[in-house]
Amino acid sequence: MDKVVLITGASSGIGKAIGAYLHERGFRVYGTSRNPSKIQSSVPFRLLALDVTQIDTIEKALSEVIQAEGRIDVLVNNAGMGITGPLEETPAAAVLKVYDTNVFGPMEMIRAVLPYMRKQQGGLVINITSIAGYMGLPFRGVYSATKGSMELLTEAYRMELKPFGIAMTSVAPGDFATNIAAGRYHAPVIKGSPYEKVYHDTLEMMNAHVDRGGDPKVMAEAIYRIIRNPNPKGHYRVGSFLQKFSVALKRILPDWMYERMLMRHYKLK
Repeated sequence: MDKVVLITGASSGIGKAIGAYLHERGFRVYGTSRNPSKIQSSVPFRLLALDVTQIDTIEKALSEVIQAEGRIDVLVNNAGMGITGPLEETPAAAVLKVYDTNVFGPMEMIRAVLPYMRKQQGGLVINITSIAGYMGLPFRGVYSATKGSMELLTEAYRMELKPFGIAMTSVAPGDFATNIAAGRYHAPVIKGSPYEKVYHDTLEMMNAHVDRGGDPKVMAEAIYRIIRNPNPKGHYRVGSFLQKFSVALKRILPDWMYERMLMRHYKLK
């Protein structure tokens, strides 16, 4: 039987690539977007209106999937937003908005699908996190924290849901060529701020990394393999060798050495 897959944030970037790849391989794919009518013609699968920060839209979209298919086999929690800025200068309202989108929103999606998966006695939830979630990166601290939160929540969910036959995993991508930089919240570079120059330079570096990032199809292929795996691991990392190696280094290097390595990379004294 073709699996029914729901992908949040599927109108562009990684989510769109995953949806198109699975659709081509016979999966019954439903994607979500806050404004699906504007981009439905650009994707080969059906888009539903959904904002992960609005519970009523989650319930409505999920109801449409269940009404059409009678089940939901896979949820891909992909919707998210970026944020940059010195922690000292990032407004609390911006921090809360990113947590709403990157942590509380995915949790509400999980809360909504679990009753259906429990009734089916099976299902899979894939949380798209980030390699940035394995380390506190300068000027990306809030983003790192939200993605790190989802990594740890995935571990807790896995144990709670295993008795019901429901699997969960996290997939942490490195830099891929998407439009995430355009959708980020950027705390402004403040004239005269003690962070002015280094933050400005770091912003340019981060945007360049995304522009030179890998093909999102690599992520789609990884998701396809995970769905087909009857016993997925708790965590996967997808990216360049150096990006994945940076996670391994954190486990083996002393804290001071790893911190110095990151500071050199970001040109911090």
